[in-house]
Amino acid sequence: MENIDDLVARLAQDTTAVKPAPHPFMLSLQWMGIAAIYLSISIALSGWRPDILEAFHRPWFVAELAALLGIFIVTSVSAALLAFPDLHQKRLLALAPTWMFAIFLLILYFAARTDNPPVPLPAHSFECTLGITLMALLPAVWTFYFMRKYASTHYRLAGSVALLSAFSVGALWLRLHEETDSIAHVIAWHYLPMLAIGIIGLWLGKRLLKW
Repeated sequence: MENIDDLVARLAQDTTAVKPAPHPFMLSLQWMGIAAIYLSISIALSGWRPDILEAFHRPWFVAELAALLGIFIVTSVSAALLAFPDLHQKRLLALAPTWMFAIFLLILYFAARTDNPPVPLPAHSFECTLGITLMALLPAVWTFYFMRKYASTHYRLAGSVALLSAFSVGALWLRLHEETDSIAHVIAWHYLPMLAIGIIGLWLGKRLLKW
């Protein structure tokens, strides 16, 4: 009996306190804070688009930026929820990016309708997609790094949402930096690649987040 008591006492002394996981809302706020600093530094280094003040007087440009920012916020929250097995009982919120993307598509549709006559296409094309992707690399790395610490059971969806969140940071940067008003160009080379990014995220989620 004494041996059992000693064993219990020794085991109790050897235990180390387990740090509780942060709430997904706090986790997403951390990611958004890091992204805000990253975006601010990137804009400071690359510079604002020369007509930024004039651009902010165009309603559809402002609506586009607001929707893009909304996508970033909603996908950050969704990725944080998807990092946990039970989604913190907030399944509808975890799937909220679907609705945000629908709003974004609606804004792009009306922006395209009002682009009459169409603004001439810029001389470049795929360079925009490449620039956004490069800008998204660091946000993608830190998001996946944090998500790996938890136990996602929706790893494919989590990976897709995480990459879309990172890509939206790059898309925000380019819209604030590049003097481009052609909505056809923006849709083709800024936003359509999001489809491919989402599919790649499904694969990356399985590779990096499965446990």
